[in-house]
Amino acid sequence: MTDISNMMINRRRLLQVTAAGVTISAIGLGGTGSAEADEITVRWVSPRGTLEVLDDFAYWVAKKYGYFGDLNTVIEAGPQDGTATVKLVDQKQSDFGYPSPGILSLGLEQGMDLVSAYHVMAGDVFNFAFPKGKAPADLKGLEGKTIALGSSGWQAITNPMLAAAGVDTSKVKYVEVSAWGQALAQGQADAALSWEGLRAQWRGQGLDFDYLLGKNVSKFPANSYVIRKSDLADAAKVAAYEKYLRGWAMGMEFGWINPRAATQITMEQFPGLASQMDPTVATESLMQQTALMHARWDERKAWGFHIEDSWQGYFDAIAAIGQVSQVFKAADVTTNQFIAAANDFDHAKVKADAEAFQLSDAYKAVDVAAIQAVL
Repeated sequence: MTDISNMMINRRRLLQVTAAGVTISAIGLGGTGSAEADEITVRWVSPRGTLEVLDDFAYWVAKKYGYFGDLNTVIEAGPQDGTATVKLVDQKQSDFGYPSPGILSLGLEQGMDLVSAYHVMAGDVFNFAFPKGKAPADLKGLEGKTIALGSSGWQAITNPMLAAAGVDTSKVKYVEVSAWGQALAQGQADAALSWEGLRAQWRGQGLDFDYLLGKNVSKFPANSYVIRKSDLADAAKVAAYEKYLRGWAMGMEFGWINPRAATQITMEQFPGLASQMDPTVATESLMQQTALMHARWDERKAWGFHIEDSWQGYFDAIAAIGQVSQVFKAADVTTNQFIAAANDFDHAKVKADAEAFQLSDAYKAVDVAAIQAVL
């Protein structure tokens, strides 16, 4: 693993050479302007088609506490189309996308100029949901079954997981349904793709399923923040992205320290979520995610760090099943260049901010220890 201390030193050397006179603010839509523009706005696009979720809590925490500094940021829902998040980055309509490794690989297969810059979910975040009492013993039990997806593009997520478990994916039927969780509840499929965070959210909506959890049945990496690889050669954008990812890392650390506070902040951003989740369910949703954001910490030791062997194993697997026509080299399509800078913040301040947050009575009543026991 790359030594974080050495990365810090290299970053400071870079800043000594490039940072003088660099101003952070807008280049127009998704970085379409020149790297010499006076201002840069960093745009981020969701893969879900909505922002009204707890998944992006770190952004809302960072906005509330000013962790992005004077950097201008825009966060957008994007279309639900599974590949939209990489297409928008490649087309310079956004700067950061948040794809799964499968969606990233489809973009790379099409020749998109992409690199994973910040690995958010170090454990496999994806799950399969089943009607109560009908979950198989393992993923092999999905062979011959019908799986509901919110986008057909999500097959790039499910097929590698299933193939790695020995499933003949040609015998799996997929149905694309915008409300795929409800489709499962209504008997339109045998299973549905889900993920940590959504699992709790569905329960809050009355969708009570059994699950095979990806973190228990898969060794693959999951979603990361992806940028255009060409941006790595632009000193102004690199400086902006370092600052931007530092804000995300601070927000993630805040949520790890005080999940109830991060949940309350996000729920206040989207009051409509209160009709779907009470404070306990909402906090559980967030904690399901932070557990994977903090996964394999003994190896990573920093927010956003890519474990190259894990990524290479994934790329080897998808090439073996013909999902892509080549074996991508993890060293070429992932980078830890930003990780030292992203984690170079005042950890004591974030801890103090998290611990000083004034919880509402409803969130004070949430039993974090009880949630942790069932994660």
